[in-house]
This record gives sequence, structure tokens and C-alpha cells, in this order.
Amino acid sequence: MARSRNTLKPSTAARRQAFKRLGYTTGIEGRGTVCILLGTAEAARCLLTAVRMVVRSLALAALMLAACMVLARATNPGFVARITEKGLDYARKEGIAALEKKLAKLKLPDFSGSFKVKPFGNVHYEFYSLDLHSFQLPSSQIVPVPNVGLRVSVSKAFAQLTGKWKVKKRFIKDHGSFDLKVEGISISIGLKLGSDASGRPTVTTSECSTQISNVRVHISGRFGWLYNLFHKKIESSFRKTMESKVCGEVTSSVSTQLQPYLQTLPVTTKIDKVAGIDYSLVAPPVATAQSLDVNLKGEFFSLAHRSPAPFPPTALAFPSEHDRMVYLGASSYFFNTAGFVYQTAGVLVFNITDDMVPKGVEFHLNTSTFSAFIPQLEKLYPDRLMKLQVMTSSAPSLTITPGGLSLMPVVDIQAYAILSNSSLAPLFLLSLTSNISATVAVNSSRIGGTLALGRLKLSLKHSDVGPFSVQLLQSLMNFYGSKILLPRLNERLKAGFPLPLPDRIKLSSILLQPHQNFLLLAADVHYG
Repeated sequence: MARSRNTLKPSTAARRQAFKRLGYTTGIEGRGTVCILLGTAEAARCLLTAVRMVVRSLALAALMLAACMVLARATNPGFVARITEKGLDYARKEGIAALEKKLAKLKLPDFSGSFKVKPFGNVHYEFYSLDLHSFQLPSSQIVPVPNVGLRVSVSKAFAQLTGKWKVKKRFIKDHGSFDLKVEGISISIGLKLGSDASGRPTVTTSECSTQISNVRVHISGRFGWLYNLFHKKIESSFRKTMESKVCGEVTSSVSTQLQPYLQTLPVTTKIDKVAGIDYSLVAPPVATAQSLDVNLKGEFFSLAHRSPAPFPPTALAFPSEHDRMVYLGASSYFFNTAGFVYQTAGVLVFNITDDMVPKGVEFHLNTSTFSAFIPQLEKLYPDRLMKLQVMTSSAPSLTITPGGLSLMPVVDIQAYAILSNSSLAPLFLLSLTSNISATVAVNSSRIGGTLALGRLKLSLKHSDVGPFSVQLLQSLMNFYGSKILLPRLNERLKAGFPLPLPDRIKLSSILLQPHQNFLLLAADVHYG
């Protein structure tokens, strides 16, 4: 029985002999574990890579909703984006899902080195075949922090790392495997959100804390029993290494990866050959207890020559709603800068010709049709085709109230007779006004709309064919406006323009509500 007990538990002499074989002496048992301590420190670095991915993925998921919506400065924003706690929680879930996929493919590198032990020289060690078996994240949060930004936290996390090791001192060699378990990992990091001079978002680390509840290390090998005698020291060293380095690694990741990523985000979007939209920040994001609000410049601008709009943005009384993940507020200023840009560019000109008249309709666009209301046309330009050139005399202005959206444009209509040599003979110039109602439509990533024409009001500005009664042209102009011009306008408007959303972000469960001077869009978000 005594022999059996000695087999299970080596004597003091045997332990001393084992130390000597490895080049150590009794009395400096700390050096006897130095290679393993150094190795587990390297293992800690490997796990730090995974931990850094955790926090970075969660933070990036939140910023993909917040900062990527931030796609010069004005007193009031033309466009407002709000991300609620529900939206941040969705970002957290998507971040965790994406992280789990990354961790499943994470390849930990082999590492090796040497450590000098006086007076025996260098001891070489190697850790290889590292495998991150498990990295569980049962609890995580992304919450807004008033006057700061966001807090990303992970708690009760668990990690298990296995691998193989080798130790060599001259002709003495040892090898084996190790199993490392880290339990109760808690990390909390504060992200301060701001903006730079160009209107791009910025992020810095405002605070960070790390705590690890328990670390367990088991080492196997010929002298595994020896190393395991010092498991408490190894585990303590590992825990201290992790706790001291996690925040440094996370802070570095924020400054070297998250912040540079935010700087690559465009703050303008090109719409067509004429205009773009400025989505730059007019102020740093504002965090409240329930949401993160982002105020954007929200204005159209000319690609050829940028100039400020001749009217300021109005203040928006944004409602305190939090049922959906995101809320977008597009002010009347936002839409009206579009009218200003396109009017200034001279592109709000539309031509109506006879070939646009629907088949089977008797109201052809020619002097024969119009001579019924303007008899002198039959004598001056008999049987000639006509052309109507429709142009806005001033930039159209959209009015938004709780009752709906409307605009009352002032339009000039120049009528021409097309001569045999294709030249144009001016006939008359009309001024037209109409109360037009607008309907906005939003799909998963774009905003567009349609117009409905009200009754036209005509007046004669100039005539090259003599006097005539403008009221007699009312029905004709109603027809050309509603059957030819309006469908073509609506076709362009339906195409719309992109919302300030990041790639792969789509809106769902969309609700539109007109408010005083702005249109509120409430929606949930889908990533995929």
C-alpha cells in the first residue's frame, strides 16, 4: 500500500530530481513553472484576440445602425435618425450571430520562444495545435449612455482553449497537452460618440473594465504532475494577464479599427447627374436613456456648383416614440432643397408632343384641335403639329402638415407650332397653378412618391396669335397634364432616392406619419 501511495504522489526527493532534470533547482520553484506561465500568457493573448472580436463585433453592429445612418453645418438638421433600445438590441443579436460564425472559423497561431533561467541558460518552449473549442456569450448588452454614447458589455462569458506544448532544455525534452478554461468573463466598455469637422462620426473609448471569475488550467505530459502542482500560480497569472490586457486591446481596437472604419463612411450620396444628398452630421450624436439620436444636414446639393439653399431648415419637434427600431425624420427643408437644386440646374423642363397622346384619343396635339378654341390658328398655322414646353417658373415647395403633403407649383406652358422645316413658331405662353397632393412611399431602402393633380388655374401671360379665352383651354390642359405629364413625373418620382442606410440593412414594418414640417418614418430593421 505504501508503494502504491508513492506511485500516486512522488516523494520530495523525486520532485527535486525532476526539477534538476529540467535544469531547475529547488528553492526557485517559480522558475520551474516559468515556461508554462509564459505559455499561458501567450494563450491569454490568443483568447484576447477572441475577446477583442467580441467587443468589436458588438460595437460595430451598433455603429452600423448609428454611424452608417450618418451618411457645411446648419443650425437645425434637415434629416434626423433615431435608434431606439429595440434597434440597439437587434444590433447586439446580429453582432453575436456574426461573431459566432467568425469564432467558429478562428485559427489561433502557433507560438514559440525561449526563456533564460540562470544559471542553466535558455529553455525553449512551443505551443501548437491550438483550438478554441468554445466561446460562449450568454449575456451581452448595448445600451445608450446619456451625454456619452454607448455602453457595450459582456458578462458570464466562457472560453475553452486546448492545445499541445513542448519544452526543451539541451537533451531534456518534455511535451504534452493543455486545457484552459476561463469562466465568468465580464467586460464593460463605454464608447463616446462625436463628429469631426467634415461631419463624419467619431468614436473613442470613454471607460473600460474587465473581471474574470475563474481560470482553470490542466497540463498533461511526462512532468504534467509537476506543472499542475503550480496550477494556482499559473491560473492567477493568466487571470491577471487577461484582466490587465483586455481593456488595452479593446481600446486599441476602437482607435485602430472602429474609428478608421467610420472615417471611410461617405457623408454624401450621388442621386443622378445633377444632384447629390448631404447626410453629414451637424452635431455629435445625442444619447438619451432610451435612444441614440443623430442629426444630419439632410439637404440636396448640385454636383456642378454647390451653393447654400436660400432658406433655412426649420426646427423639428421629433416625437418621443420608441416602439420601432429606427425613426427617420425628413423635413420639408430636405425635400425643398431638391426642388431648389433641380430648378437652378434648369432641368425642370418637360416637353409634350403629339406622339405622347394615348392611342384612340381624339385630342391630338395640333392646330386643328386648338383652333376650336383659338380660331385664328387655322388661318395662321393650318394642320400643324404642336409642342407644349412645360417649365417651372420657381422652385416647387413642398408643405408638410399633419393633414398630409401638398405643393402648389407655378408653371409656365409655352405652346409652339412645328413648321415644315421643323422650326418652332411661338403661339402663346400660359401660367398654370394647381394644388397638388403628394403621397410618399418607402420600400426597404428607398423613398419615393407620387403626385395627384388638382384643378388647374390658367392665365395668359403672352400671345403671339392674338387674344383668346384661356378658360376654353381648361379641359385640354387638364387632359394633357393628367394623362401625359403626370404619369411621366410619377415614373421618375417612384424611383426615388436611397435612404441613409448601410449595406445589407433593410427596413420592414414601415409606418409613415406626416407631422408639422416633417415626415416621420418608423420602421424595424433587417440585416441580411
